[in-house]
Amino acid sequence: MLGLLPLLAALLPVISAAPTTPASPLLEPRAGPAAGTIITKCTEPNTIALTFDDGPYQYEPAILSALNAAGAKATFFVTGTLYNCIYSQQATLKAAYAAGHQIGSHTWSHKDLDSQSAASITTEMQKLETAFANILGVKPTYMRPPSGKTGGSVASTMKTLGYRIVTWDIDSNDWNKYTAAQSEAKFTAGSGHIALMHETIQTTSTQLVPWVLNWAKTKGYKMVTVAECLGDADGAYTTPAAKTSATSC
Repeated sequence: MLGLLPLLAALLPVISAAPTTPASPLLEPRAGPAAGTIITKCTEPNTIALTFDDGPYQYEPAILSALNAAGAKATFFVTGTLYNCIYSQQATLKAAYAAGHQIGSHTWSHKDLDSQSAASITTEMQKLETAFANILGVKPTYMRPPSGKTGGSVASTMKTLGYRIVTWDIDSNDWNKYTAAQSEAKFTAGSGHIALMHETIQTTSTQLVPWVLNWAKTKGYKMVTVAECLGDADGAYTTPAAKTSATSC
């Protein structure tokens, strides 16, 4: 026994110097804007991010066709139940994702979040996270609050949940019954680069989108996703929530 003591003494420095287990990469800070940040404009030069809210909806295939033909990328902030159940439109959602367009969260039922408790906001986000996991196998890291309302507990809750908050600096006002021509004037009047449109409005898909694509091309803008216009091309998604067997809302 006494003969083992020198050997144990010699091994102690080796044992104490053994490397520790590295932290999980999921706990490392993510690239791009910090969670809870409110984003109103692009940071990458000469880019424009076309965004579409409130889907997935029946006019999205026409929008996708126009975008794809133009070599443009866009971002779709989708809901779970606003106009229909997200599962009923999953083929369209999958097509947008597969084509390289960005999918973001617009909450499960489109409630104004600024008047909701942190618990209620969390439920709105996590119900949609489950649907994203079931349909796409990812969790978005960007979201847009309904009506762009970022007050109350929105920013702090999104920080906890890991979301970056996207508003806009061009409002097409298509939601406000603007004609396509009136919406076009909103693009030409300013110098914004995150454009708000709604895929649930037929004239947006048939008139405004073709015009915007041509206008952006003549201006020399690169039409990219929100993540790309922020220099965060690889940061649009993270580890998904647990899948369930749900196929309806």
